[in-house]
Amino acid sequence: QVQLVESGGGLVQAGGSLSVSCVASGRSFRNYFMGWFRQAPGKEREFVAVISGSGVRADYAASVEGRFTISRDNAKNTVYLQMNSLKPEDTAIYYCGAASQYITDYAGYHYWGQGTQVTVSS
Repeated sequence: QVQLVESGGGLVQAGGSLSVSCVASGRSFRNYFMGWFRQAPGKEREFVAVISGSGVRADYAASVEGRFTISRDNAKNTVYLQMNSLKPEDTAIYYCGAASQYITDYAGYHYWGQGTQVTVSS
């Protein structure tokens, strides 16, 4: 069992930066692939980024490639998402998830946090 708690969301102007974090409780955090997803009002949850257990491999959605960076600190059971050059269309609730495989489909994630709101004003 893994419990995830996100933090760090907020309001930022377009072009600004924001970092969100996700702390995991439970055992064997390093054994899980961690992903960030987001969901805007009226839209489906969409993939943002995923990182391997060791942190060596990471992949991003095309819409955030070059602007967002996912990282993890296994000693702190924490995964991060650094968001730069934010756009109004990045506005959404951001969720972290834990999966047993390297996957970008939210259906493959077993555990989810409660989400944190990110709002980008124009």
